[in-house]
Parts: sequence; structure tokens; C-alpha cells
Amino acid sequence: MTTPAISFEFFPPKNLDQSFKLWETARALAPLGPDFVSVTYGAGGTTRQLTHEAVTALASHYGLNVAAHLTCVDATREETLQIVADYAAAGVHEIVALRGDAPQGQDRFTPHPNGFANSIELIEAIAARGDMTIRCGAYPEPHPESPDTAADVAWLKRKSDAGATSAITQFFFDADTFFRFRDQAERAGVTARILPGILPIQSWAGTRRFAERCGTSVPQWAEDAFAAAGKAGEAQLALDTCVKLCEELVAGGVDNLHFYTLNKPELVLKVCAALGVAAKSELVA
Repeated sequence: MTTPAISFEFFPPKNLDQSFKLWETARALAPLGPDFVSVTYGAGGTTRQLTHEAVTALASHYGLNVAAHLTCVDATREETLQIVADYAAAGVHEIVALRGDAPQGQDRFTPHPNGFANSIELIEAIAARGDMTIRCGAYPEPHPESPDTAADVAWLKRKSDAGATSAITQFFFDADTFFRFRDQAERAGVTARILPGILPIQSWAGTRRFAERCGTSVPQWAEDAFAAAGKAGEAQLALDTCVKLCEELVAGGVDNLHFYTLNKPELVLKVCAALGVAAKSELVA
């Protein structure tokens, strides 16, 4: 089996304990030589400053190629583009450009009166700078606000045309879900490279709740398997399930896997080891 390239997603810490966890996760995973790592942005822009601090620290202290999440939520165009300029000044030249979720207490995203209306407008504005690599989101199953996958593919085509050169998918359970989406996107003329988002199952109950929120369908085989495994067998089943999914993706031509780490490196490390991803260097930080 071909050894895939990898990338990781982290979230910014909101307190001291979470800070230690992020840095421990970075220290554990950085030696694997990821293509890039991304840092999320809280709903409603709630972690804007924390995201900036985490991005710059990961880039400067751990030598990682960092992609900063950026959304259209609760900010003017000027404020948003100033964030991009600040990243560029700090040596960060990758952005994951997203519309973003509605702030807490709101049912739907509403653009700021002087802000970007959607991810396409954001991508176009960042692309106009000419100095940023732009990534975007993609949905192999319908986005909660989308009527069907065809609409999501059409929207991804617009994001690709606007300047996004790669797209990171929402997580999914079956490789065929990704392959169907990838094939539809290729037929639609999407030129952005599509990276599958992989969520190692740290907790089956938590993963099910997350799937419900983001529109990921939970297959019956997974329900049955985790019910049969129980708490005692959950960790091994989670590892086996994730490795199998990754192997199927690689066998189907995928050469880069993007892991949602939840700032917990242990399971991710085991999956990467099973895939033959070895440490490329000793980390000194």
C-alpha cells in the first residue's frame, strides 16, 4: 500500500489545560511531517484571537506549515482582510476559507452588513492578494442547509473557480461516500484537490452527536458494531475502523488524508503507524 501524505486539524485552546493539551498534541504529531496543519475558528468568531495565537505559535515554535481557518461571521470585510494581512506578516500563507456557523443563539448564518456574504466572496478577496494558498470546505453528504449533493458540488465548483486550490471534506464513515462525491466533483469540472476529512472515533457517543449536527449519516453497520463492542471494546474497534477506512481510501487513489485530531494525538498516532507513516524527524521545541 502506498503511504499517504497526512495533515492534521487542531482547535485553539480556551484555557490553560487546553493549552497544554494542544502543545502536547503538536509535539506528538509534528515529527510525522504533515503537509500542513489547520487551526479551527470558533462558531461566531468566538476564538478569533485564540486562533491567531495558536497559528503563529505552531508556525514559529514547531516549524509547521499552518493553515488558519477564517470565516465570514460577525466581521466587516476590512476586519477580515486585516486578519489575512496579519497572518501574512507573521509568515502564515495558508487560509481555510469558510462561511462559518451562525453565532450561538441564532438559527441561521446572517452576513454582517459590511461583511462577506459567503465563502465564495471571501475566497475571491483573499485570492486577489496573490500571496495565499486557499483551502475550503466540502460536503460528501448534503450540508444541513443544502437540498442535495448536486448543490454542494455546484457550490464547490464556484469555490474552486474563485481561487481555492484544495478542499477538505466533512467526515464520513464509508469510503464509497467520498468516492461518489469525488467523482461527481470531477465530472462537474472541480479543479481543487479534494482531501478526505478523517475523524478517528475518540468516543462513539460523541461522534454520533457530532454526526447529527453536521449531517453525516451513521451507517447501521457502525451502530451495530459499536453496540456489540461496548465500552471495553470501543477503543480497539475505533482503531480498526479508522485504519480500514484509510486503507480503502488509499486503495482508491487518495494520496492525502486530513485527520480531525480533537487535540488528542494517541489514536491518530496509532492510525498513522498502521498506515506506515513514520516519524521524519525529531522535534526540538
